Amino acid sequence: MYSIQAMRIHRFASRRIVALSARIVLLALATVTVCCAQEERKAIQNPTPAYPAFARQLNLSGTVKIKVVVSPDGQVKHVDVIGGHPLLVNAAVDAVKQWKYAPAKTETPIELEFHFHP
Repeated sequence: MYSIQAMRIHRFASRRIVALSARIVLLALATVTVCCAQEERKAIQNPTPAYPAFARQLNLSGTVKIKVVVSPDGQVKHVDVIGGHPLLVNAAVDAVKQWKYAPAKTETPIELEFHFHP
């Protein structure tokens, strides 16, 4: 049989485990909410990238992937190129810098993909 001291220690440890589990669940729910909020950020103004004339002459097609950071006021704050042909990347980056998003409480990272076809 357990002594009274051992039962108190066991009960205290059980309570700490339950409290820690509750914190982990709340943190997971908060993380899911932030992820979903990032995906729901709407572009208010999003001009389409112009297909470069030189790329058209070369009959060049491809995909450009860009990661942008949007400030809380909706302005594109930072642009990182993930991949794509250099002739097409410049057109996509120039267009994205002009995009405007709906205001939000925090900065939002967004990945964009552009498909260029002649």
